[in-house]
Amino acid sequence: MASSLLLVGFIITFPCLVSVSLSETLLLPLTHSLSHAHPQFNSTHHLLRAASARSAARFRLRHRHQRHLPRQASLPLSPGSDYTLSLTLHSQAVSLYMDTGSDLVWVPCSPFTCILCDGKPKPAPVALNSSSSTSDVTCKSSACRAVHSPLSSSSDLCAMARCPLEDIEISDCAAYQCPQFYYAYGDGSLVGRLKKGIVTIPTSSPPLVLRNFTFGCAHTALGEPLGVAGFGRGPLSLPAQLAESSPQLGAQFSYCLVSHSFDADRVRRPSPLILGRYDVTEKSSEGKGGSDFAYTPMLDSPNSPHFYSVGLEGISVGRRFIPAPENLRRIDGRGDGGVVVDSGTTFTMLPSGLFGAVAAEFDRQLGRVNSRRARAVEDNTGLSPCYYVDGAGARVPDVEFRFAGGSGVAMPRGNYFYEFVDVDGGNKGRRVGCLMMMDGGDATEMGGGPGATLGNYQQQGFEVVYDLEGRRVGFARRQCASMWDSLRQG
Repeated sequence: MASSLLLVGFIITFPCLVSVSLSETLLLPLTHSLSHAHPQFNSTHHLLRAASARSAARFRLRHRHQRHLPRQASLPLSPGSDYTLSLTLHSQAVSLYMDTGSDLVWVPCSPFTCILCDGKPKPAPVALNSSSSTSDVTCKSSACRAVHSPLSSSSDLCAMARCPLEDIEISDCAAYQCPQFYYAYGDGSLVGRLKKGIVTIPTSSPPLVLRNFTFGCAHTALGEPLGVAGFGRGPLSLPAQLAESSPQLGAQFSYCLVSHSFDADRVRRPSPLILGRYDVTEKSSEGKGGSDFAYTPMLDSPNSPHFYSVGLEGISVGRRFIPAPENLRRIDGRGDGGVVVDSGTTFTMLPSGLFGAVAAEFDRQLGRVNSRRARAVEDNTGLSPCYYVDGAGARVPDVEFRFAGGSGVAMPRGNYFYEFVDVDGGNKGRRVGCLMMMDGGDATEMGGGPGATLGNYQQQGFEVVYDLEGRRVGFARRQCASMWDSLRQG
């Protein structure tokens, strides 16, 4: 499906040797869903169409419900765009989406009904009914307030839990179960209850056991049969709960997503997920050492406190720098704006003005040599602009994201311009290239919320570090497949 030249170019252009010292660190493998994609996603067009449609759906849903549902979670996307990790809950292995855009760990619990889940994976739900080591979370707990809303008071939740008035008046609701919560997703949702239990990370050595771990137990879901391991900034996320028992593991995490270009053969190897801090010495082919992370500060939003939001100063296309609008540089007094760094979204979503300027400059520079637009491919994939790039070859301009604080992140070509063979229509067999960013719409019409999203496709080939103590996000180029081997040896 995808050209191996993209990956070869990456290896030749950015060689490096990474030596690591693992200290109080946990290394976990992330599995890409494309390696076991459903047969319905059997062509590049299908994968691109599904990923672009769901990227847009989630981004727009975040804005539509921003004022009404401040606890919006983000949606792990269709095959070709999501990453899973394995945990053990009460001796039962579960595979969960790793998602930095939500802050709750939830699992499907038996009996489990998933509506509109045909064609999606159907894992065995977790059986908790006979488990004596599982307990309910009460309506008086801080976890109950967190899953419903930071604004929910204890008395409101006690009333929702049908606690008698006389007990509410004397603050004696500790015996009443936390009410069910609702999470909405880009094309699905779930209803669940909070539980406390034992979670084990079996891939660590020795296995790490987390007792009194708070998680969501869902018996009903719409369009979402797999659970989610939320890595967001909220108190119920996996890093936050990990920090309670192992502070050295919860202070920081990072991942390095193996470049795939929608080719299943490229994601057979795991992408490393690193919990905790570790010492890394990066040596380039010229022998230079030192840390090469480009850091940018995290921004805080009262509307979406669980997002990892950063400021974007602008995007360079070739030699032209295109400034970002004000709502991407910072979060305003209403809590709107900023760019969400999200492992669950496939493609970067930009506001219409910035996307239009980037696409126009891209078209101006690339279109001079490859003037023929692949309009049919644009219609079939939801991506634009696309060009026929066979023949003389495409002179694709360089692209760099410049974040707040002066951090410049130069994107490898395969992260923003995807080349593949057109398999449909009258141009079957011709080589096509598409810009891998999307128009997120006009911010004034979206109703508030994040200004943009940095998707996981643009994060490929980078180690993305979330420094929770330093309140910053960093990016460093890596050969992620080789990095996994180096970390395992360390």
